[in-house]
Amino acid sequence: MSEASPDDQGAKKPNNGWVRTVVDYGAAIAFGVAYFVTKDFQKATWVLVAASAAALAIGYAVERRLAMLPLFFGGMALVFGTLGLIFGSDVFVKIKVTVINLALASFLVGGVLLKRQPLKVIMGEALHLPDAAWRTLTLRYGAYFAFVAIINEVVRNTQDTDTWVKFRLALLPVALVFVATQLPFMMKHMAKGDDAKAVEPPDAGF
Repeated sequence: MSEASPDDQGAKKPNNGWVRTVVDYGAAIAFGVAYFVTKDFQKATWVLVAASAAALAIGYAVERRLAMLPLFFGGMALVFGTLGLIFGSDVFVKIKVTVINLALASFLVGGVLLKRQPLKVIMGEALHLPDAAWRTLTLRYGAYFAFVAIINEVVRNTQDTDTWVKFRLALLPVALVFVATQLPFMMKHMAKGDDAKAVEPPDAGF
């Protein structure tokens, strides 16, 4: 038993990483590819809805659970994508980025104002920080989400659909860069044995 346990743990890590990648980025990437191949937003929205459902199903099948954020993001992608298909409009998919990011910003900043630690609830399993550090990190994440919401509205209302899709896909590496800028702060305050690199990027998904 003692010899099998390390092997089991080692086998799970690659799977979990692969599952997180599919759940977090699969639908967004599939949507972008579908759009630029077909140049049809509605067809790409069908791909988005199907890919979001598939990503959630894969995540649950492999891990036998769905983390709170992937479930929330995937569920909202299904809701807004379905509305876009029903009404034949691209507004729902585009505005979802604003709605989700504003909701996250409000949740995080509002939690701090209420003297809670909402980011700790979300990321606490991966990272252990003092309360003061959690507060600072929470405000930074909240500011990031608010900024993305504002920029999305600017792009959505001033640019064409091609530009918006490129912008949305560009948010994926931008999220990675944001996390990279926070790593020094996390590493400075994290508990011994924690791995700040395991923290997932703050991308609200499609």
